[in-house]
Amino acid sequence: MTDTISAATYCYVHPDRETSLRCKRCEKPICASCAQRTPTGYMCRDCVRSHQKSFDTSEWYDYIFGFLTAGFLSAVTSFLITLIGGIGFIGWFLILSAAPIAGTTIAESVRVVTRRHRSRSLFITVAVGMVLGALPMLIVQLLNMNIFGIAFQGIYLFIAVPLVYTRLSGIQLFK
Repeated sequence: MTDTISAATYCYVHPDRETSLRCKRCEKPICASCAQRTPTGYMCRDCVRSHQKSFDTSEWYDYIFGFLTAGFLSAVTSFLITLIGGIGFIGWFLILSAAPIAGTTIAESVRVVTRRHRSRSLFITVAVGMVLGALPMLIVQLLNMNIFGIAFQGIYLFIAVPLVYTRLSGIQLFK
C-alpha cells in the first residue's frame, strides 16, 4: 500500500484557510469567500476585475463630450420644465410623461456622441452632468420660491437621471 501525501493548498488571499478550489483562469488557490461565481466556473477577484476592464472602452475625451452633452441637454430640458411649471394642474401629467422622454433623448444623444463607448465612470460622469445642467434652473426656482417649479425639477431629475444611467449601462430589470 502506498500512502499519498498531498500538500495542502491555502488561499492566496487568506493564507490560513485550506482550500481545494482554484481560479479557472489563473489557477490560483482560492477559498469559498474569495471565489466569484461565473457562468463557466469560479474565478478569483483579480481575474474578474481584469475581465471587467476589458469591457470598459471609453476614452478620455468621451468623458468630456458625454458630460457636456448631458449638461447642455439637461439645461435645455430644465428650462422647458420651468415653462411647464406655470401651466398648473395639467403640468403634473406633462412632467410625468416628458421626463422619461427627455431622459431617453439625453441617453441616446450621449450614446451617439461617445460612439457607444462604455465604462461605469462614464455613466456616472453623464449623470453628474445632467444634475449640474439642471442646477441653475433649480436655483432660480428656489430663489423665486416657486413650489411647482421646484417639484417639477425634482420629478424630472428623479425620473431622468436613473433612466439615463440604466439606458447607457444596459442594466435590464426584466428579461
